[in-house]
Amino acid sequence: MADNSNAPVIIKRKKVVGGDGHHGGAWKIAYADFVTAMMAFFLLMWLINATTEQQRLGIAEFFNPTVPLNKMSGGGSAMFGGDSVLTERILAQQGTGGLPTSVEGQPDPVEFDTGNPSAEEGASDTEDGLSDVQDLLIGGGGESFLSDNLMKHVVTRLTDEGLVIELFDAPNQRLFVEGSAQPMPLLLDLAEVLSEVSNLVSNKVAVEGHVRSEPVTVRNTQAWPLSSIRADAMRQLMETYGLDPERIARVTGHADRELVSNIPRDLRNNRIEIILLRSDQ
Repeated sequence: MADNSNAPVIIKRKKVVGGDGHHGGAWKIAYADFVTAMMAFFLLMWLINATTEQQRLGIAEFFNPTVPLNKMSGGGSAMFGGDSVLTERILAQQGTGGLPTSVEGQPDPVEFDTGNPSAEEGASDTEDGLSDVQDLLIGGGGESFLSDNLMKHVVTRLTDEGLVIELFDAPNQRLFVEGSAQPMPLLLDLAEVLSEVSNLVSNKVAVEGHVRSEPVTVRNTQAWPLSSIRADAMRQLMETYGLDPERIARVTGHADRELVSNIPRDLRNNRIEIILLRSDQ
């Protein structure tokens, strides 16, 4: 037998691969980061589209640690100095009137900046008696013809055309039965008060109807006839409660062409405007 004691010893080392490449879990972390970034991106796009400039300013200041949380430019008196996304459904868009809910749950009057009218314009308001009518409606002189419940549906503003008295829907109280010109009890009460106040002056009266947009699936729109017959129904109510028919200057339906809310289907767009025209109109 041959002696193999001097034969070389061969040692074979097996290299073990520890989960590299697609067999590992590192890619899952990268993918999760990507999905999170995309979610944040789409959330940002939604916020930009769904909020107003004032609300975006409030959000930006909240996330900016270098400024106080309650700066006045944050958008309003709500939490963090910003506006609620439902603000447009609660507050009147223009003018004075419309009672939002305060912290204690009680309605507070809303004041709007109407600018600095010239002395000539102020004299015209006094001559026509429009300012006095506005004060009687919104309680500018301390007392109002409207109860707190009715005042939540009324906003007034003085314009070059005259005194605009706007009556609008609320989610829990409508002026008309949905889709018709049948008045609700709320509108009957408003018509009675407005007829009484309108008789304090001799100005001509214009009545205008506005409705919210219909769903895009509607084939034949009813916005034009509905706004017109609602305006005419308001005219008839005011005449029933004592307004002289000879004072009616026009009755107009505007359909959904003059929205006051940036949400086309918002109930706030359902409204009736009674305009006490200036004497020179």
